[in-house]
Amino acid sequence: MFMPAANATSRFSDRVENYVRYRPGYPKEVLQVLRKECGIAPGQVVADIASGTGIWTHMLLENGNPVFGVEPNAEMRQAGERLLASFPKFTSVAGTAEATTLADQRVDFVTAAQAAHWFDRERGRAEFVRILKPGGWLALLWNERLTDSTAFLRDYEHLLLTYGTDYGEVRHERTTDAVNEFYDPAPFRAQVFELRQEFDYAGIEGRLLSSSYAPGPDHPQHAPMLRELRRIFDLHAVAGRAAFDYKTRVYFGQLR
Repeated sequence: MFMPAANATSRFSDRVENYVRYRPGYPKEVLQVLRKECGIAPGQVVADIASGTGIWTHMLLENGNPVFGVEPNAEMRQAGERLLASFPKFTSVAGTAEATTLADQRVDFVTAAQAAHWFDRERGRAEFVRILKPGGWLALLWNERLTDSTAFLRDYEHLLLTYGTDYGEVRHERTTDAVNEFYDPAPFRAQVFELRQEFDYAGIEGRLLSSSYAPGPDHPQHAPMLRELRRIFDLHAVAGRAAFDYKTRVYFGQLR
């Protein structure tokens, strides 16, 4: 497995509302790269794997692509269905990266945003090859939160290391350390873009609680964690707001 996570499918079930409201989107430049470098065009069919609440799927649909949103978590999938109900080219699928249920050579592109670190690399890659048309593309995206670019983000990182239930196992630098195994032996390329979210305190708290490693309300670390979050927000906020900075990484290549 790319990242050990026995509960990868269920771990976001109680985070859906905060995930929908507070998770970042993706820079418009990502789609521009896929248009320029991979030739993605309206009408080409995409399988968006672990589509979740539909944040990236929405961008693909707005680009004119028919999209199969493949999502194993029922709560996340239903949230995506609500968000994307106005798009006739969206098809919701209960499936996994390793067993999408899609037909052979069904899609032109496979994408996964903020998710491929949960996949079984060998089985997932084999499934992607099966459902892709010959010459089809795989694009993997992550928003990697910066941890040391501001005083607030340094203190926020320390908060996660102190209170996060398994943050040490799922922190961002682990997500992209073996991307090549999804593509090998085919070559792939990468591009990086900057992204920022600014929030008041309610938004900062919601963003934290959307994370799978943040202890929930019944956990003894929940209240101490929120007290510490309030303290560092009050210490660093400017005009009542604080910011998360990200590097958005997109990897793309044709599978064979």
